[in-house]
Amino acid sequence: MAVSTIYSTQALNSTHFLTSSPSSSTSKQVFFYRRHQSQTNRRFNTIITCAAQQTVVIGLAADSGCGKSTFMRRLTSVFGGAAEPPKGGNPDSNTLISDMTTVICLDDYHSLDRTGRKEKGVTALDPRANDFDLMYEQVKALKSGIAVEKPIYNHVTGLLDAPELIQPPKILVIEGLHPMFDERVRDLLDFSIYLDISNEVKFAWKIQRDMAERGHSLESIKASIEARKPDFDAFIDPQKQYADAVIEVLPTQLIPDDNEGKVLRVRLIMKEGVKYFSPVYLFDEGSTISWIPCGRKLTCSYPGIKFNYEPDTYFDHEVSVLEMDGQFDRLDELIYVESHLSNLSTKFYGEVTQQMLKHADFPGSNNGTGLFQTIVGLKIRDLYEQLIANKATAPAEVAKA
Repeated sequence: MAVSTIYSTQALNSTHFLTSSPSSSTSKQVFFYRRHQSQTNRRFNTIITCAAQQTVVIGLAADSGCGKSTFMRRLTSVFGGAAEPPKGGNPDSNTLISDMTTVICLDDYHSLDRTGRKEKGVTALDPRANDFDLMYEQVKALKSGIAVEKPIYNHVTGLLDAPELIQPPKILVIEGLHPMFDERVRDLLDFSIYLDISNEVKFAWKIQRDMAERGHSLESIKASIEARKPDFDAFIDPQKQYADAVIEVLPTQLIPDDNEGKVLRVRLIMKEGVKYFSPVYLFDEGSTISWIPCGRKLTCSYPGIKFNYEPDTYFDHEVSVLEMDGQFDRLDELIYVESHLSNLSTKFYGEVTQQMLKHADFPGSNNGTGLFQTIVGLKIRDLYEQLIANKATAPAEVAKA
């Protein structure tokens, strides 16, 4: 028998107006209308329904333009089904929904629109431009199986649009600038990832994109990066200390004085002791390994490929670090590397390679960014399955007691 959790108006905060929907013999819905005080005086509904199982919540933090969207596509692909905007909703919605996952962009919790931020002299990275109370309320509600009406930040117009109804999914991914900034939201996460792009690589990527594709000048690109840096350093970067896994992207060490950012050194930093998560290792768990793959089994042009694996500490936490420097020439040969990695949480031999080939056109598919994003996606699937299995056995154990 499914059990509903009913939140009081005090638990949901602010002023509420309570109505009830027509009930049936099998389910009942209660609607809490929350008056949200903002420039647009928006109203959000929280819909309470019966839920068969609790939603698993994943947090992904990174600066703008650091690969969150690509990571989301890899992750949702692991669970099956194409991730698409809500059908029949706002065409400028930031939400992506697939068979098992819902991805929410935390930009939707901006409390100030583009004009409001300019008037107050704050960036979107500044906590003062974001509604963390509403973020916490709605993530908590979704985690508990409660549908919410989530605001929409329109990236095209820079305005705060009317809210959209979000049903509780099996897996909720919250991605953006601040998923681990607020302690209340952080405590709701079942697993967290931080994409840590070094300043050198971020600068190289932005030059490649904005000069080549958007016609921006080098001076304007530099000015844009420098303008964001104080807020990034103060509010975004510190979140990586809380992450269960960090994908760190650095300049290659295989090419002396490289500044193009095309060949990358990528480190997957995995926290030890995280429930339902066992770090991936190369050859021998806990050892320090440096490995240059055989050139006859793995085709790679200059400057080649090098792997490292070692235990380390990261913000006073014990971690395992897997590193790849260089890039692949042929993805089908990735199976050679995959065969030397353990704790991948794959369903069958070669699944990592299959996923990489499936998305060969995604950015980073020829280097460690794509490889490690794929591996983390498989680890999240395994974590989800363990969490659900554990919750399924818990009632039986209580009954026996």
